[in-house]
Amino acid sequence: MKAGNAFKAFKNQTAGDILFDIFNYLILILFTLSILYPLYFIIIASFSDPVAINNGKVLFKPMGFNTLGYQRIFENTKIWNAYGNTIFYTVVGTLINVSLTMMIAYPLSRGNFFARNAILFFVMFTMYFKGGMIPTFLWMHQLNVYNTRFVMLLLPAINVFNLIIAMNFIRNNIPEELYEAASLDGYSHIRYFLNIVLPLSQTIMIVLILYYGVAHWNEFMNGLIYLRDEKYYPLQLVLRAILLQMQASGLGDVDSIIEQQKAAELIKYGVIIVSTLPVLVVYPFLQKHFTKFALGGAVKG
Repeated sequence: MKAGNAFKAFKNQTAGDILFDIFNYLILILFTLSILYPLYFIIIASFSDPVAINNGKVLFKPMGFNTLGYQRIFENTKIWNAYGNTIFYTVVGTLINVSLTMMIAYPLSRGNFFARNAILFFVMFTMYFKGGMIPTFLWMHQLNVYNTRFVMLLLPAINVFNLIIAMNFIRNNIPEELYEAASLDGYSHIRYFLNIVLPLSQTIMIVLILYYGVAHWNEFMNGLIYLRDEKYYPLQLVLRAILLQMQASGLGDVDSIIEQQKAAELIKYGVIIVSTLPVLVVYPFLQKHFTKFALGGAVKG
């Protein structure tokens, strides 16, 4: 039935409409391929012979199946500790991020909140003007969180851009009439926030989890600046150290150096897969919520 309706709609189109649709589909296909092929190439290159990669023979399938890169990566015992650290930073950090963002976004979304304009001014001010790296570094020292796991949770606790997104979602998608009805039933602001706002904000909360979670998983600079002990390092720092170690290895005879260079080439691609695979696995489960948010949210007033 649906196929028949689609065929009738196609027959009713003018030549200009058909050409326009064909052009759009071609653009979408090319755009999709431009995103998917580099990822596919990295996957097949991580399992291929480095010589074939350098000679440009690896295009659509692996050449000379090889797992040396992954063996060298996972032989390093530090990577498992780094995985644990990154999972901790991602899970706990995202929980803190989403909780604080929603708690701040709700009062700022209400037009009758007495300090709304003043707080919004300071929030927007921090979005464009920051203290800089050195004052922040000294501040972390004074708070005694330098070289601790807390620094990885404290610094990115609130993202102003995500806060504005959450604030606008609550304001535009949860009608004021809901609060008026709830207040007649004796709801306080806290009870209304917990029992009504949060359940109706699941879409934006999933989007925030995606934004904050990916940011925590890929965190590199904060760890490089504020962490000294390797036992606190996130995954990105350890993978960088492994890659630099292999690229800097130049001791031994010629054959040994060549083998080290081949391993470094494979490690380069393997590191990308190891660092991005968890995000690629999780994203499909969150994608429908992201699409729902992009198309306009859930509840309309």
